[in-house]
Amino acid sequence: MSMDVIDFEIYGDDMQFVEIELDPGEAAVGEAGSMMYMEDHIRMDTVFGDGSAQQSGVFGKLLGAGKRLLTGESLFTTVFINEGNQKRKVAFAASYPGKIIPVHLLELGGMLYAQKDSFLCAAKGVSLGIAFQKKLGAGLFGGEGFVMQKLEGDGYVFIHAGGTLLERQLAPGEKIRVDTGCVVAYQPTVDMDIQFVGGVKSALFGGEGLFFATLTGPGHVWLQSLPLSRLADRIVASAPSLGGKQQGEGSVLGGMGTGRS
Repeated sequence: MSMDVIDFEIYGDDMQFVEIELDPGEAAVGEAGSMMYMEDHIRMDTVFGDGSAQQSGVFGKLLGAGKRLLTGESLFTTVFINEGNQKRKVAFAASYPGKIIPVHLLELGGMLYAQKDSFLCAAKGVSLGIAFQKKLGAGLFGGEGFVMQKLEGDGYVFIHAGGTLLERQLAPGEKIRVDTGCVVAYQPTVDMDIQFVGGVKSALFGGEGLFFATLTGPGHVWLQSLPLSRLADRIVASAPSLGGKQQGEGSVLGGMGTGRS
């Protein structure tokens, strides 16, 4: 199924949103909870699955929903359809600081592998599948990098990278080792494996996790400096109400200086 052809513009710096312009009859699909605003005459419809299998019967809907469940996403996506006779706009925003990356799937051969929580929105017709890592190391120890989303289609997909974005074009045979949570997306031509960090001291006291992802070219890769899991860990560790310690508030009085006990 071909994607709708959409026009878009990305606004902001560290807290970005993407504004998509829909012609009459065009539609966009967004991750549940990602919509920022929409103009009049756009109808919002929550669908079971990924929004691409709505014409393939009950089995197709169940298959699409099952794929999303395996990647840790909601069973539902939201489709936004322009039912007016003029162009209308709908905008989607990420839930934490970072960059929104527009990727034209046709230019990548029609497929992209992405981290399970990085998909934001796309033109109607995108298929959200699953891509299990083939190697034993990845299958047993992959954690965040084990199950990736497989995005298929011929139009634009918008993915989100936390913190600062790094893009690398890997040459054939070129390798890069990355924290598993920092992998945002990569082309199918890139080989990914999950490997043990090595060394008892590093595993116990390094603070970087027990495993890293090895990406081998050729192909394009997108990396993020602030995975959502890392951000959440820091917030919990610094939240007194959750058992964490206050950090960096600059008061010798500690909790007494903030009005909290």
